[in-house]
Amino acid sequence: METSGRAPTIVVVMGVSTSGKTTIGRMLAQRLGVPFVEGDELHSAENIAKMTAGQALDDSDREPWLQALAGWIRERTHAGKGGVVACSALKHEYRDLFREAGPGVWFLHLALDQETARERTAHRAGHFMSAQLLDSQYDTLEPLRAGEQGLTVDAAADLDANLDLVQAAIAPFESDS
Repeated sequence: METSGRAPTIVVVMGVSTSGKTTIGRMLAQRLGVPFVEGDELHSAENIAKMTAGQALDDSDREPWLQALAGWIRERTHAGKGGVVACSALKHEYRDLFREAGPGVWFLHLALDQETARERTAHRAGHFMSAQLLDSQYDTLEPLRAGEQGLTVDAAADLDANLDLVQAAIAPFESDS
Protein backbone atom coordinates (compact mmCIF):
# COMPACT_ATOMS: atom_id res chain seq x y z
CA MET A 1 0.00 0.00 0.00
CA GLU A 2 2.91 2.33 -0.67
CA THR A 3 2.36 5.06 -3.16
CA SER A 4 4.65 7.31 -5.12
CA GLY A 5 3.78 10.94 -5.59
CA ARG A 6 0.70 10.86 -3.37
CA ALA A 7 -0.20 10.27 0.24
CA PRO A 8 -0.44 6.64 1.33
CA THR A 9 -3.87 5.31 2.17
CA ILE A 10 -4.62 5.04 5.87
CA VAL A 11 -7.89 3.21 6.47
CA VAL A 12 -9.71 4.20 9.65
CA VAL A 13 -12.21 1.48 10.57
CA MET A 14 -14.91 3.31 12.51
CA GLY A 15 -18.14 2.51 14.31
CA VAL A 16 -19.68 1.88 17.68
CA SER A 17 -18.45 -0.73 20.12
CA THR A 18 -18.91 -4.33 18.96
CA SER A 19 -19.27 -3.33 15.29
CA GLY A 20 -16.20 -5.44 14.51
CA LYS A 21 -13.58 -2.71 14.06
CA THR A 22 -10.71 -4.78 15.43
CA THR A 23 -11.66 -7.95 13.58
CA ILE A 24 -12.10 -6.38 10.17
CA GLY A 25 -9.22 -3.96 10.76
CA ARG A 26 -6.74 -6.75 11.48
CA MET A 27 -7.94 -8.78 8.51
CA LEU A 28 -7.83 -5.79 6.16
CA ALA A 29 -4.33 -4.87 7.29
CA GLN A 30 -3.22 -8.45 6.69
CA ARG A 31 -4.74 -8.46 3.21
CA LEU A 32 -3.09 -5.13 2.38
CA GLY A 33 0.25 -6.00 3.98
CA VAL A 34 0.29 -2.94 6.24
CA PRO A 35 0.44 -2.38 10.00
CA PHE A 36 -2.68 -2.34 12.14
CA VAL A 37 -3.21 -0.29 15.26
CA GLU A 38 -6.03 -0.89 17.74
CA GLY A 39 -7.13 2.57 18.84
CA ASP A 40 -8.36 1.33 22.22
CA GLU A 41 -4.76 0.51 23.13
CA LEU A 42 -3.92 4.22 22.96
CA HIS A 43 -6.50 5.24 25.57
CA SER A 44 -5.09 6.52 28.85
CA ALA A 45 -5.52 4.48 32.01
CA GLU A 46 -7.87 7.22 33.23
CA ASN A 47 -10.11 6.89 30.16
CA ILE A 48 -10.24 3.11 30.48
CA ALA A 49 -11.08 3.38 34.19
CA LYS A 50 -13.84 5.89 33.43
CA MET A 51 -15.38 3.69 30.72
CA THR A 52 -15.04 0.57 32.88
CA ALA A 53 -17.03 2.44 35.55
CA GLY A 54 -19.77 3.03 32.96
CA GLN A 55 -19.01 6.72 32.43
CA ALA A 56 -19.01 8.07 28.90
CA LEU A 57 -15.98 10.02 27.75
CA ASP A 58 -16.38 13.66 26.80
CA ASP A 59 -14.37 15.52 24.19
CA SER A 60 -11.75 16.67 26.71
CA ASP A 61 -11.21 13.02 27.73
CA ARG A 62 -10.90 12.00 24.09
CA GLU A 63 -8.56 14.80 22.96
CA PRO A 64 -5.21 13.21 23.98
CA TRP A 65 -6.37 9.87 22.57
CA LEU A 66 -7.41 11.43 19.26
CA GLN A 67 -4.10 13.31 19.10
CA ALA A 68 -2.20 10.04 19.63
CA LEU A 69 -4.12 8.42 16.78
CA ALA A 70 -3.53 11.46 14.55
CA GLY A 71 0.17 11.18 15.42
CA TRP A 72 0.25 7.56 14.24
CA ILE A 73 -1.47 8.59 10.98
CA ARG A 74 1.01 11.44 10.55
CA GLU A 75 4.00 9.11 11.12
CA ARG A 76 2.71 6.58 8.57
CA THR A 77 2.01 9.35 6.06
CA HIS A 78 5.44 10.96 6.47
CA ALA A 79 7.07 7.55 6.05
CA GLY A 80 5.12 7.07 2.81
CA LYS A 81 3.45 3.95 4.17
CA GLY A 82 -0.18 2.93 4.52
CA GLY A 83 -1.90 1.43 7.52
CA VAL A 84 -5.17 0.49 9.16
CA VAL A 85 -6.43 1.83 12.46
CA ALA A 86 -9.53 0.81 14.44
CA CYS A 87 -11.13 3.81 16.11
CA SER A 88 -14.74 4.71 16.82
CA ALA A 89 -14.24 8.10 15.03
CA LEU A 90 -17.82 8.92 15.95
CA LYS A 91 -17.83 12.64 15.19
CA HIS A 92 -17.10 14.45 11.95
CA GLU A 93 -14.67 16.75 13.80
CA TYR A 94 -12.63 13.74 14.95
CA ARG A 95 -12.41 12.55 11.36
CA ASP A 96 -11.33 16.06 10.31
CA LEU A 97 -8.41 15.76 12.73
CA PHE A 98 -7.37 12.50 11.08
CA ARG A 99 -7.69 13.97 7.59
CA GLU A 100 -5.46 16.86 8.65
CA ALA A 101 -2.88 14.34 9.88
CA GLY A 102 -2.79 12.49 6.55
CA PRO A 103 -4.41 13.43 3.25
CA GLY A 104 -4.76 9.75 2.30
CA VAL A 105 -7.15 8.94 5.17
CA TRP A 106 -10.12 6.83 4.08
CA PHE A 107 -12.95 5.73 6.39
CA LEU A 108 -14.74 2.41 6.65
CA HIS A 109 -17.89 2.86 8.74
CA LEU A 110 -19.17 -0.41 10.15
CA ALA A 111 -22.85 0.40 10.66
CA LEU A 112 -24.61 -1.69 13.28
CA ASP A 113 -28.11 -1.41 14.71
CA GLN A 114 -28.43 -0.86 18.45
CA GLU A 115 -30.21 -4.14 19.15
CA THR A 116 -27.40 -6.18 17.58
CA ALA A 117 -24.78 -4.08 19.36
CA ARG A 118 -26.49 -4.69 22.72
CA GLU A 119 -26.65 -8.42 22.07
CA ARG A 120 -22.97 -8.53 21.11
CA THR A 121 -21.97 -6.46 24.15
CA ALA A 122 -23.86 -8.80 26.48
CA HIS A 123 -21.76 -11.72 25.18
CA ARG A 124 -18.44 -9.87 25.12
CA ALA A 125 -15.88 -10.68 27.80
CA GLY A 126 -12.72 -8.87 28.77
CA HIS A 127 -13.47 -5.44 27.31
CA PHE A 128 -13.95 -2.18 29.20
CA MET A 129 -16.88 -0.95 27.08
CA SER A 130 -20.13 -1.71 28.86
CA ALA A 131 -23.61 -2.04 27.41
CA GLN A 132 -24.71 1.11 29.23
CA LEU A 133 -22.22 3.17 27.19
CA LEU A 134 -23.70 2.08 23.87
CA ASP A 135 -26.46 4.70 24.05
CA SER A 136 -23.87 7.47 24.41
CA GLN A 137 -22.01 6.17 21.37
CA TYR A 138 -25.17 6.16 19.26
CA ASP A 139 -26.04 9.65 20.53
CA THR A 140 -22.57 10.86 19.47
CA LEU A 141 -22.32 8.97 16.16
CA GLU A 142 -22.29 11.15 13.05
CA PRO A 143 -22.31 8.84 10.00
CA LEU A 144 -20.03 9.60 7.08
CA ARG A 145 -21.11 12.70 5.20
CA ALA A 146 -21.25 13.24 1.47
CA GLY A 147 -17.75 14.09 0.35
CA GLU A 148 -15.95 12.12 3.08
CA GLN A 149 -13.69 9.54 1.46
CA GLY A 150 -14.97 6.21 2.63
CA LEU A 151 -17.60 3.54 2.59
CA THR A 152 -20.38 2.43 4.94
CA VAL A 153 -21.10 -1.28 5.19
CA ASP A 154 -23.43 -3.39 7.30
CA ALA A 155 -21.34 -4.66 10.21
CA ALA A 156 -23.64 -7.68 10.52
CA ALA A 157 -22.99 -8.74 6.91
CA ASP A 158 -20.52 -11.42 5.82
CA LEU A 159 -16.99 -10.45 6.86
CA ASP A 160 -15.26 -11.62 3.68
CA ALA A 161 -17.85 -9.88 1.52
CA ASN A 162 -17.26 -6.64 3.43
CA LEU A 163 -13.50 -7.01 3.05
CA ASP A 164 -13.93 -7.53 -0.69
CA LEU A 165 -16.09 -4.38 -0.88
CA VAL A 166 -13.46 -2.36 0.96
CA GLN A 167 -10.61 -3.58 -1.22
CA ALA A 168 -12.59 -2.74 -4.35
CA ALA A 169 -13.45 0.71 -2.97
CA ILE A 170 -9.86 1.65 -2.09
CA ALA A 171 -8.35 0.14 -5.26
CA PRO A 172 -8.64 3.42 -7.24
CA PHE A 173 -6.65 5.21 -4.51
CA GLU A 174 -3.98 2.53 -4.62
CA SER A 175 -3.69 2.34 -8.42
CA ASP A 176 -2.53 5.95 -8.70
CA SER A 177 0.96 4.93 -7.59
